[in-house]
Amino acid sequence: MSEVYKMQMGQASLSDEYMTQIRQSVYEGFIQETLLNEEMKRLGMEVGSQELFDLVQGENISPVLLQNPMFRNPQTGTFDKAALLNFLKAIDDNNIAAAPTEQASQLLQYKNVWLFWEKRIKLEREQEKYTGLLGKAIAANKLDAQDAYNASSESADIAYTSQAFRNIPDSAVQVSQAEIEKLYNERKVLFPQPESKVITYLAKSIVPSKADYAAAQADIDALKPELAKTNDVKDFVAENSEVGYIDAFFAASNFDPDMKQFATTAAVGDIYGPAFDKADNKYRMFRLVDKTMAPDSVFVSHIMLIDGQNGKEPSEADSLMNVLKKGGDFAQLAARYSVDQNSSKKGGEIGWLTEGVAVNAADVGFKNAIFSAPLNQVVKYNSGQATHLIKVTKRTANIPKYKIADIEKTVNPSSKTYNNLYNAMNQFIAKNKTVQAMDTAAQAAGYILYKNTSVTEDNQNVGSIPGSREVVRWAFDHSKGDQSEIFDCGSKYFVAAFHEGSLRKGYRSLESLEPMLKSELAARLKGQKLAEELKGKNLNSLQAYAKAMSSEVDSVKFITFSTPRITGIGIEPKLNAEIYLAKDGQLSAPIAGNNAVYVFQVTSKTQSKAPFNAVQQAKTMDAASVYRYGYMALQALQNHADITDNRIRFY
Repeated sequence: MSEVYKMQMGQASLSDEYMTQIRQSVYEGFIQETLLNEEMKRLGMEVGSQELFDLVQGENISPVLLQNPMFRNPQTGTFDKAALLNFLKAIDDNNIAAAPTEQASQLLQYKNVWLFWEKRIKLEREQEKYTGLLGKAIAANKLDAQDAYNASSESADIAYTSQAFRNIPDSAVQVSQAEIEKLYNERKVLFPQPESKVITYLAKSIVPSKADYAAAQADIDALKPELAKTNDVKDFVAENSEVGYIDAFFAASNFDPDMKQFATTAAVGDIYGPAFDKADNKYRMFRLVDKTMAPDSVFVSHIMLIDGQNGKEPSEADSLMNVLKKGGDFAQLAARYSVDQNSSKKGGEIGWLTEGVAVNAADVGFKNAIFSAPLNQVVKYNSGQATHLIKVTKRTANIPKYKIADIEKTVNPSSKTYNNLYNAMNQFIAKNKTVQAMDTAAQAAGYILYKNTSVTEDNQNVGSIPGSREVVRWAFDHSKGDQSEIFDCGSKYFVAAFHEGSLRKGYRSLESLEPMLKSELAARLKGQKLAEELKGKNLNSLQAYAKAMSSEVDSVKFITFSTPRITGIGIEPKLNAEIYLAKDGQLSAPIAGNNAVYVFQVTSKTQSKAPFNAVQQAKTMDAASVYRYGYMALQALQNHADITDNRIRFY
């Protein structure tokens, strides 16, 4: 899967964050696929080879392919079966074996992507068949249909007033420990607790020292006279900057504010800085290498041919050039001969390219070729790896453009700073041998102590510390009372952990849930108390209730029994029910909801003119429920399966 992501994102490597997501996705997919395959085998169901062929090349193409932009017609935006078949032909094993080395490598990448898609197609079809079976087994009957129709066919408009519980102090009600424990026992099944380890950990940011900033500034100051006089800007930037030099002109709109201000006001050869960018923690320095008036972008089509050994131009290049000079159809030839799978489907069209994009996508020579090519005339460019027959059909208007050398140097902690921070933490731990002692001394020493933090096996980090997976692994490999070594977490933090114990698999503790449960019970008591007080006042108008609540009268339209969230109010099922039962013009009694006490008056009720159709209503309900049942079933399979997660042993 990581190779698929790299190809889709056009990157040679992926960040730790992406790799974490991919590992989790692969794990979840493996569990789901294994459980589903076992269940389908038990039920005598399968996705056969003929069925899979039909989903790929037959009359019932999978949504995985229908929605894939690689297989869409560029003119209509719809699925193009011919493009799919051409792609499959290109990645055929015999075709890959006969292709030149570089092309074969690219085709193998496409082949791997295809195998990933094919596996996904099969899994989605298995899920569809399984959920379809469940949908047939759990179908809505006439009573269900009538109930659903009644719940949505009548809507009400109301005027209402309310008083929120948050405006009532907690001291106004008393919640007993017995009530909290009773609610905990009712609700604890909703709060499963996986096996966890409890740690207290000490953290320190690894940041540059004052000496590191001074050294970085001295380094970049020393580069300024060299940048001013060098004739080899490309090599100078490559040797001294964290960002590469792009030998291309850019519009000022591509620059950040500092670079834009400099480019549009400087003379060629001028230098900006060095200046410190606090937001990115780096020093920057620019030189305006050149400026010009030229099109910002050009519209490019090409036919790409792979060169032979030692960059030898393919023989068909000149043949195609001759055909094109005699009026040959560029789009047809591109579709037939170009090895660029993306553009060949569109008649060779790459689209609009700026100079910077052209350099990044190909090279400087390709950029020079497309920006110097006469309109609607085919030119040839050889990169040493491929030959491009290029046609530029449109250009934007000339605008000011600038070529800039950008020297950037991030200020990083030196090895001396790194060692000083590490040694200081070591000494702090040695001096303050207990967690209690550290808690007292941490803040004054510049450390943060995070106490009694629970971690589970699937946690990738401890708290908000990036790159701290090793701390989690340590916690599961040690016991209460153990102290860890100092971990370097992604060169961003030093972390030392102290093992406080384990939490067994089961339910979260009463102590951890008590604040939430107490808040809910307090809200209930506030609602009951406020509703009783209002009832005792024997008020007979909505305005009187609003005055008593220190509130105002508001209104909401189109509320049905099945409205999930009432506009301006929220999720209040008790209010939905009372509105459904109330008569037109009736003033309600005070109602204690989830978040407030409400009083309402129905201003109108409207009955749907659509007649009840039991068959159609049941079909609608089944269609809405089938995927929910499928998800619930797969989740139930996972909950009841004997799954041992050993990932923590490996990463």
